[in-house]
Amino acid sequence: MDRYERIIAIHRTLQAARLPVPVNRLQEALGCSRATVYRDIAFLRDALMAPVIGDGDAGFSYDRSDTERFELPGLWLNSEELHALLAAQQLLARSSGGILSDALAPLQERAEKLLDAQSGGKRWPLERVRVIPHRIRKMDEHSFRIVASAVLQRLRLSFDYRARSTNDTTRRTVSPQRLTHYRDNWYLDAWDEDREALRSFSIDRIHAAKPLDGVAKDVADEDLNTHLAGSYGIFSGTPKGWATIRFSPKAARWVADEHWHSRQQGRFLQDGSYELKLPYSVPRELLMDVLHYGADAEIIEPKSLREQLRTLLQLAISNYEDA
Repeated sequence: MDRYERIIAIHRTLQAARLPVPVNRLQEALGCSRATVYRDIAFLRDALMAPVIGDGDAGFSYDRSDTERFELPGLWLNSEELHALLAAQQLLARSSGGILSDALAPLQERAEKLLDAQSGGKRWPLERVRVIPHRIRKMDEHSFRIVASAVLQRLRLSFDYRARSTNDTTRRTVSPQRLTHYRDNWYLDAWDEDREALRSFSIDRIHAAKPLDGVAKDVADEDLNTHLAGSYGIFSGTPKGWATIRFSPKAARWVADEHWHSRQQGRFLQDGSYELKLPYSVPRELLMDVLHYGADAEIIEPKSLREQLRTLLQLAISNYEDA
């Protein structure tokens, strides 16, 4: 154990004990020397103002009259928990394209100070936490902050939105519901007031965002999940059908461990292939993911989805045909 872990362990032991705890028992529990136990007890009593009473011969305990009023101050994490916290901070900062780096800087600084206190100033090589963003889209930090604030403060919001499919720009007025991080990119799930329906907006396509007066309309979690998570992909909507996809024995062991959708159904077939069934509404994203597996994936049902994939493959092949 490091010192912080020992202090926490001593505190919890004394807090729970009905009788004074002998030093040898603390030694066994902490796996340290007798001198270390005395130093930690002194730190707990003198520096942290814990109500420690007793001595090495009679054992140590907490003064019951002060026990309920005392608690360890500040953020107390052991070294492993701090390492995990710093790794998570690196993941979030780097996977957001730097958007959250400034906001997370105080957290990282606090965690690094706690680690320094434990390690005597040893440098922690954060560059060894490697995060590789995949197809991340450039996002305006100002727009992200306004959208995030509107979601958390439950404020109505207006913005210009340039649709990816048509490149047309429209002015939207919405009641924000959720921020969604999906495949290294951020989305706003919101109630569109003009269309009177739930919509998902890619935040990198949002410009001139402005909070409005009035409280945002709240949509029940059940309705949000039904509409926004009912089908495959980010722009899911109400399911229009179920797709059945068969993966070759070569790809089966990988796909069987993958999470495609909360309602997916999968099974191994006798020949070692894997059959995956999942609901879908807008097929575009599903088709792209099936194409990712190339010859190791085949859409079995429905026939319409199978034909769409056949058409995409034929168009792709045409790009490689000699003129």
